[in-house]
Amino acid sequence: NWGGCGVWGPGTGYGRTYDTKTEATIQGEVASVDTFVPTNGISPGVHLTVKTAQETLSVHLGPEWYISRQDMKIAPGDSVEVKGSRVTFDGKPAMIAAQVTKGTEVLLLRDDRGFPAWAGWRRRM
Repeated sequence: NWGGCGVWGPGTGYGRTYDTKTEATIQGEVASVDTFVPTNGISPGVHLTVKTAQETLSVHLGPEWYISRQDMKIAPGDSVEVKGSRVTFDGKPAMIAAQVTKGTEVLLLRDDRGFPAWAGWRRRM
């Protein structure tokens, strides 16, 4: 039982999208913070639109219920460094974040193997 993870669990299609072979680090400014639904009928996720010197990239963080409980808050205009896996989502380049750094704060989302931090997390209402 993934406690509300649904598609966010590590064995699911979306959860398996993270590929350590395509890992990269980008730096840029957060243009927007939005929620999205990776597939129908599952809990929404949070994604950032990050503008770098080279491109504007959609960065997927994780399930909204997990992100909203973290101490680090990300807002438009924030400068961030994102380490993650470059993927194609809905036919466009995107990144699944493993770690987001803002100033001295670090939001850890996945471990070295790309395993989600929320996978062993029990949802607390």
